[in-house]
Amino acid sequence: MAASDAPAGRLTTHVLDTARGVPASGLELVLHRVEGDRRELVVETRTNADGRCDKPLLEGESCRFGVYELTFFCGPYFDRSGLNLTEPKFLDDVVIRFGVAEAKHYHVPLLISPFGYSTYRGS
Repeated sequence: MAASDAPAGRLTTHVLDTARGVPASGLELVLHRVEGDRRELVVETRTNADGRCDKPLLEGESCRFGVYELTFFCGPYFDRSGLNLTEPKFLDDVVIRFGVAEAKHYHVPLLISPFGYSTYRGS
């Protein structure tokens, strides 16, 4: 097994709606593995009532070292939230590209509002 294919723990996320002070439930997201110009779809899911996914996005052998992209589809979430936003929205899809280089738990949370977002490597 190549070092880039070694099992690397797990990957989780959660999304908080900082404009309303609630978890962002029902927000769709996708995870891609990125290799050069290629993007391989790994998982499509949505957040639960707590703004988290029901299971890790990657775990064990599926969590290989490398580069990933998490795309959060915030526009449809904002549409359902009842906010009166202009079209086009300032934020629609939020894409976070990050690397997995250690056999540890990677947690990539997203804090969103219609006009800004923040992320970090959580625990």
